[in-house]
Amino acid sequence: MSSNSPAAPPRVLTVAGSDSGGGAGIQADLKTMLALGAHGMSVLTAVTAQNSLGVQGAWELPAEAVRAQYRSVVDDIGVQAVKTGMLGSALLVETVAELLSDVAVPVVVDPVSVSKHGDRLLADDALDAVRTALLPVATVATPNLDETAELTGIEVTGERDMCRAAERLLSYGPRWVLVKGGHLPGEAVDLLTDGAEQLWLRAPRHDNRHTHGTGCTLASAIAVELARGRTVPEAVRRAKEYVTGAIAAGFPLGSGLGPVDHGWRLRAGR
Repeated sequence: MSSNSPAAPPRVLTVAGSDSGGGAGIQADLKTMLALGAHGMSVLTAVTAQNSLGVQGAWELPAEAVRAQYRSVVDDIGVQAVKTGMLGSALLVETVAELLSDVAVPVVVDPVSVSKHGDRLLADDALDAVRTALLPVATVATPNLDETAELTGIEVTGERDMCRAAERLLSYGPRWVLVKGGHLPGEAVDLLTDGAEQLWLRAPRHDNRHTHGTGCTLASAIAVELARGRTVPEAVRRAKEYVTGAIAAGFPLGSGLGPVDHGWRLRAGR
């Protein structure tokens, strides 16, 4: 390599499913990484037929295909952070958890179980594998309230419940938990905690129904900031600021729910 060659940007890997409509999944992850100045790489776990109305079909990739993609990227290019999304089955959850158990970089786990449209993206028997295998390798876990309820059995109706649920999630082994309270009424509030430190992150709620891909986008943004060497609280703050802008700029697409705007800063000249 020439000494005049530019340095490579932060290298971030997403392990997730494909969203053919481009709003969530691998597509949202890679757009987020590019928008935030990182080099995004991908390990595909599933292919979905998906649009603004929902998921019309999903096909899981074999575990050996997931393992081969991961080894190809990590062994040659290397990674500075990893983000996981849709994993689908207990076998893939366990396969990915095993791969991540010996990677010495931050891991952001978005425990995707249901799509924005209510379509099931995680087998019921995979929840145990998420608790016992995947969450213990997470630097940060980023469940929404539905995923929090499935993993902990705690229905969150207010901030006190968020604290209880976060405590239970931490008992499964992640270093930090970000319980996303976006589905609660009022302002958008998230709880970030490692058990010792507790940070409440509040943002104005934007009156925009086009929010497809919000969770994928947030987890990917956190991964980019962690790849830059930021602390978890600082990475989450910066990621939430980016996502809040992306939600505000979300646009209609098709005849259902449109996506957040991953390129809002580029379009705003920021």
